[in-house]
Formats: sequence, C-alpha cells, structure tokens
Amino acid sequence: MGNLYLIPTTLGDSGTAHVIPTEVSEIVKNIKYFIVENIRTARRYLRKLDPLLNIDELHFFELNQHTDSHIVDGYLNPVKDGFDIGIISEAGCPGVADPGAEVVKYAHIRQIRVIPLVGPSSILLSLMASGMNGQNFAFIGYIPVKHDERTKAIKDIERKSAMDNQTQIFIEAPYRNSPLINDLIKTLGDQTRLCVACDLTLETEFIKTQTVSQWRKEVPDLNKRPAIFLVQAGI
Repeated sequence: MGNLYLIPTTLGDSGTAHVIPTEVSEIVKNIKYFIVENIRTARRYLRKLDPLLNIDELHFFELNQHTDSHIVDGYLNPVKDGFDIGIISEAGCPGVADPGAEVVKYAHIRQIRVIPLVGPSSILLSLMASGMNGQNFAFIGYIPVKHDERTKAIKDIERKSAMDNQTQIFIEAPYRNSPLINDLIKTLGDQTRLCVACDLTLETEFIKTQTVSQWRKEVPDLNKRPAIFLVQAGI
C-alpha cells in the first residue's frame, strides 16, 4: 500500500531553496499522483522543485471549494495499487487552513499512512516572530467581512484573548487587508498588542508587533499582500 505525503509549498512567488528542504524534492520525484488546489500552479511548483520532472507523466486530482465532497475519498484509490500520493496546497502546509484536511481524514479512516513533510507555515512563523503567547494560542481563520459583524468579532477576539491570556491569530483575503487593519486599530483597546506579519519568507517580508495606539500613528499598506494578524490583549 502507498503512502499519503503532505507536501509543503512556498508562501509566495519565490524560489524553493531557502524554505523547502531538499528531502521534499527527492520524495516528489517518486510520486505520480497529486491532489492539488489548482493544477496549473501545482505543475509550476513541481517544475521549481525539479526542472527535469516529466510533468506529462503525472496525474492530478483537483480539490478546492468547487469539488464535490462525494468524490474526494476516491482520490486515494491509487494507494491500493501501491502508489504514493502527494497533497499540495496553494501556499504553505497542506491540511492547515486548507481543504487537504478532508483527504487526510479519509486516509486515516482507510488506514493509509500519512506523512507530513517539513515546510513553511504562516501561522507558526508569524507566532514565532510576534513575541506573543506561544503557549496558548488559537488560529480562527477568517473573520466576518461586513463591518458591523467584523467589529463585533474583533471585540470578541480581544475579550477571549484577555480572558484566557491567549494569542488570537487570523487572516483575510489580501485585497481586504486594508479595511481589516483599519477596523482593528479603531476597535481594539489602546494597549492591546497587534502583530502584522506580511509577505512571510519573501524579500518584502514585514513583521511588526506594537500596541494599537502605536499602530494608529502609521498604518502600513497591506493591499493585495498576503498577511496574517495576531492579537493579544494587554501588555
């Protein structure tokens, strides 16, 4: 029986050398079946890992918000014939804030060995660099888009952080970063700490933690840049 490999990818348009271990490239050479969010970007990434890889010999199953959940289990069928399968996310580590988690669930049900490979995670990298509580933290994904709902969610995030001394971590679509950070600095308390981690692992990387009152003096331009936000109430 084959294995299911969770294959990390870069967090942006960058080379692989400084963020993807050589072992990943070696493992990818022996995989013929891939479950991916986007076939085009997955093919491009595999060429980066190994320019000599014969892409036309590979088989791709697409897994995203449009995929019928009833066919996901069938993506694992090649494992029965002894073939390894790799999951590739659009960015970072598969299965973390990623539809690949559904495949991993089925793999465990079918007693398939799941092998996670080392790679960049924006959640962990931002937490490491934030100076916030790394003993107690929660990743809550996306928060509401509508202004009133988002304001309420931000207040709830701050309240939860204060009550449990917990770092709250969340993301937004890059084109909505600007209204989000504006709502954060308007809604959060003066002494609540906010970390903005943007373009992680890229040449334009920006990571900064300071109080909300300090952020109000100068708001960074985050428009269309992948970013992650961390909040910890108090100092």
